[in-house]
Amino acid sequence: MSSDPSRRIAVLISGSGTNLQALIDAKIPNSEIVLVLSNRKNAYGLVRATNASIPTAYLGLQPYLKNNPDKTRNDYDAEVAQIVLSAKPDIVVLAGWMHILGERFLELVDGHKALKDEEKPVPIPVINLHPALPGAFDGANAVERAYEAFQGGEIERTGVMMHRVVKDVDRGEPILVREVEIRKGEEIEQFEARLHAVEHEIIVAATRRVLDQVKPCL
Repeated sequence: MSSDPSRRIAVLISGSGTNLQALIDAKIPNSEIVLVLSNRKNAYGLVRATNASIPTAYLGLQPYLKNNPDKTRNDYDAEVAQIVLSAKPDIVVLAGWMHILGERFLELVDGHKALKDEEKPVPIPVINLHPALPGAFDGANAVERAYEAFQGGEIERTGVMMHRVVKDVDRGEPILVREVEIRKGEEIEQFEARLHAVEHEIIVAATRRVLDQVKPCL
């Protein structure tokens, strides 16, 4: 992504990777995507990463628990953290990552606890893309829930946000927020297409903003 990149980005995905593609295409100055990790083996985002010569990794929760019957979900989150930290990122971007990361992941990546081979952990910001406005439609299926709420006259607006990841799902500090209009009479597919276009813009802008805060371009 740059002839001499010094800012390292790790991206976590679960699906087709269109938001990952937006990050790849953006070519954020002096930055490089150094890892794409998926919790789904057949996620097309892994193909996108491979096509862009980006290192990939896969770790699924259920296969992990099946292969390690003595392990727990917390152990899985710690393993995810270890994979991420091994890439030495300056920022972790959740781009359609469909797994709620627990405190074990956050305390390792936030630098509150160190891995065994680390003496001085460095806090790494973790940011997430969520297709809703702050405080609205936390969790899964936010797009569908917002569309249904609009049809039922419960809301007049929705949107997209990038926020910092905390233990409470989709409740971290917003970094960027954009409203997205739901138009009367339009099908959900039309609404989704417009919303996804905003997602592609906001994920790039927020990633760049946080990178500029933690490691400014020289």
